[in-house]
Amino acid sequence: MAGEVERLPEGASPFATGAVGLVTGANSGIGFAIAQQLLGHGFSVWIGARNLERGQRAAEALGEGAHAVQLDVTDADSIAAAAEHIGELDILINNAGINPGGEDIVGTPLEQLRRAYETNVFGLIAVTQAFLPTLRRSPHPRIVNISSGTGSLEWTSGPNPQFDWERVQGGGLAYRSSKTAVNAVTLLTAQALGDHFKVNALAPGLRATNLIAGMSVGGDPAEAAVGAIRLALLPDDAPTGALWSWDGTRVPW
Repeated sequence: MAGEVERLPEGASPFATGAVGLVTGANSGIGFAIAQQLLGHGFSVWIGARNLERGQRAAEALGEGAHAVQLDVTDADSIAAAAEHIGELDILINNAGINPGGEDIVGTPLEQLRRAYETNVFGLIAVTQAFLPTLRRSPHPRIVNISSGTGSLEWTSGPNPQFDWERVQGGGLAYRSSKTAVNAVTLLTAQALGDHFKVNALAPGLRATNLIAGMSVGGDPAEAAVGAIRLALLPDDAPTGALWSWDGTRVPW
């Protein structure tokens, strides 16, 4: 039907208790909430953290089944060591990301763009490449890339219900364009890996996390985590290669 909003189909999770997940940037914010909810589904969860001590504190707070691993998505040696350390993996959630600030094309230094892409795009690709051999051994491999509705080109090109279009148009070049790139990487990864993998991106909505520190806005990270878990536990006949909102509705590219 024209104008109908596409929603993720309902279906039973294909995973048995004891499956393994890795969440990057999981010592706080949305990543921590995702890890907590994966544990609630009976997973063993690796808490990827750039600072191992912070990761260990997060794992201790989460309790049984949570394990910390040092993982800096901008450091090739760190990624390789984490991939070697983690023996089995069913779900990879690329959550680590930064918002370096900046304005529009006029006021954004190239260095801010480089920082955003190094973590949000190149780091995501590097981690995915490193863990693909492990994921291929899983009967139900899943990759969830945490993106942003502000990276949707269709939403960016006109008024939409997700953000104040009149206020933000043209702004946030570094962060928003990096998330547009994440969307493209998600689609191309899904096409390359085929239907055995389920590779999707999540628009988590504006959340009260360190990413928007200093702003007096943002909803509960746990609500966004529900959307990530929905994508992580997709049945084998579910869609792949799409951008989804935290509430399970399809977001246009």
